[in-house]
Amino acid sequence: MTAIRNIVLVHGGFVDGSGWQGVHEQLTADGYKVAVVQNPTLSLAGDVAATHQVLDGLDGPAVLVGHSYGGVVITEAGNHPNVAALAYIAAFAPDKGESVASLIADPPPGAPVPPILPPQDGFLFLDREKFAASFAADVPEKLAAFMADSQVPWGVAALEGAVSEPAWRTKPAWYLVAADDRMIPPPAQRAMAERTGATTTETPGSHAVYVSRPATVAAVITQAAEGLNGNS
Repeated sequence: MTAIRNIVLVHGGFVDGSGWQGVHEQLTADGYKVAVVQNPTLSLAGDVAATHQVLDGLDGPAVLVGHSYGGVVITEAGNHPNVAALAYIAAFAPDKGESVASLIADPPPGAPVPPILPPQDGFLFLDREKFAASFAADVPEKLAAFMADSQVPWGVAALEGAVSEPAWRTKPAWYLVAADDRMIPPPAQRAMAERTGATTTETPGSHAVYVSRPATVAAVITQAAEGLNGNS
């Protein structure tokens, strides 16, 4: 099998690809070629198209990585022939016909409720005053405040975008559970990881674990690449 040297990173809702900088630095230092998708988060189809555009330009197989809603994107986009494996980072991992909207429709009793404000013209934002506690509790205070103030509008259509063919049914998956997540409850993360048959790792960390613990996240991605390379 061709060695995996390509990594493609897909961000979730309310943020852009710049949050992957620490993970990018870790992976490139280890010799990987890393691309960051700037998906517009207006619709699932649009984000899959943006991801496919990056995948089309690769010179070989890749590990496709998604955080949060980015997990929905990679579940659909991961059917691309250049994708060898999937890595979910505190992410949604839907099955056929599921969407973020369907997965969060019936939260378990006592689960934290993300502070999503009512839609404005078809777009969602998190309450800025509650952003840090819910999304980025272990991120430095100033950076968490900046993330709150620089939110990317998340389209309701993206939230409602349903997966047609989940790539994890035909490709190996890895999953990093963020044990202190207050956006996607850790029990839900564990259940989705188990359902996909993913090789699962758990770490302390907020929903923004890819920002706060880039070395831990990079290690899971590397594990996926090396597992496919036959080195694990």
